[in-house]
Amino acid sequence: MSIFNPTRRGLIQAGAVAGAGLALPTYLRADGHSGFTNAPQGDTVTLGFNVPQSGPYADEGADELRAFQLAVEHLNGEGDGGMLQTFSSKALDGTGIMGKKVQFVTGDTQTKSDAARASAKSMIEKDGAIMISGGSSSGVAVAVQALCQEAGIIFMAGLTHANDTTGKDKQANGFRHFFNSYMSGAALAPILIDQYGADRKAYHLTADYNWGYTTEEAMKSSTEALGWETVNSVLTPLTATDFSAYIAPVIQSGADVLVLNHYGGNMVNSLTNAVQFGLRDLDVNGKKFEIVVPLYSELMARGAGANIKGILGSQNWDWKLENELGARFSGTNAFVQSFGTKFGFPPSQAAHTCYVQTLLYADAVTRAGSFNPCAVGEALAGFEFDGMGNGPTLYRADDHQCFKDVVVVKGKETPDDEYDLVEIVEVTPVDQVTYAPDHPQFAGGSLGTCNPGA
Repeated sequence: MSIFNPTRRGLIQAGAVAGAGLALPTYLRADGHSGFTNAPQGDTVTLGFNVPQSGPYADEGADELRAFQLAVEHLNGEGDGGMLQTFSSKALDGTGIMGKKVQFVTGDTQTKSDAARASAKSMIEKDGAIMISGGSSSGVAVAVQALCQEAGIIFMAGLTHANDTTGKDKQANGFRHFFNSYMSGAALAPILIDQYGADRKAYHLTADYNWGYTTEEAMKSSTEALGWETVNSVLTPLTATDFSAYIAPVIQSGADVLVLNHYGGNMVNSLTNAVQFGLRDLDVNGKKFEIVVPLYSELMARGAGANIKGILGSQNWDWKLENELGARFSGTNAFVQSFGTKFGFPPSQAAHTCYVQTLLYADAVTRAGSFNPCAVGEALAGFEFDGMGNGPTLYRADDHQCFKDVVVVKGKETPDDEYDLVEIVEVTPVDQVTYAPDHPQFAGGSLGTCNPGA
């Protein structure tokens, strides 16, 4: 039984918050920095939310903006407080951050690294943003994280799943709450073998950027270790909208599983094309042909419609967790209630991670007693917390990656409504998805040292 009230649907249209809460430009002089970049002056503090408002991941970006707006309202003591009521840390009291009212500016990453860096740079240099968050692409996350490291700004990554973000491209000023490719592979592989058998031949279609590469690597290594064979892997452009030319060769390959390492609109289109080509109706090697999507969301399930039925994948979080699995996932219902009341529908995993990251940043500032990014980083590194929807969570000091349980999902055969499209198959315990900081899939790179900037 869901706590979400479907009668509230449609209260606010998608993207309605874009541009809301915009701060006036604050051209800060070097002598006003108080030892670090964009030290807040006066009674306000500005956060920068940089999301895809256009491009293949725009749906995720719109939901991230909604969550950011909600987080700012709760920090400023507006609304019902959401997860401030369930968060294990009690440092936040609804009076802003250290008594300063929170305001925010936004930018459009366009799901392009150059555009994302440019918009983040503008928010830092022109608007005085002291923290940057957002993004729904690992290519964007890595680019903006590097910029924030150079500028002396904390980067609280939004939706970024590639191993690289907290692997070879990790930075001391960067922190990721979202899970990663390795974790998806570790959680999914045993379930795939249990449901589809160990004697399988897999064909991978992979988005041609860092997220696609690391997700393919994680899925290959995890499934091959349990008996699967990889017969081929093909890269596809992030700009592709029709995947027919990539689907046709799969039928002739001898594969009996197609792994779609695609996200957002790409996944919706490639899955649709695969179903149109009849892959789900095939019997190959004496087995029913299967399709796997390692990472997907309720938003993508909505776009895929009936094609998502029965498709296995993984999520960072699901809005039904606390209702279905109990108090371990406390905070979920509080967030869903706040979000649903304001926007008329339940939040996605993208919205959840961005909301949580905003609160975690504000909490770290408060616990540190300083906006200095090095003090904030020290407060976040090694921080253990609960009550934010994922169960007990650790922000590991070694790489600034959060470790928590992983949700394995499947497209529902008989959805209750348009927002209840996936069912939770399993919650994989955090111990099963934890790896050493020097694991081969995360080799190279160094956190380095915190940069406070000016």
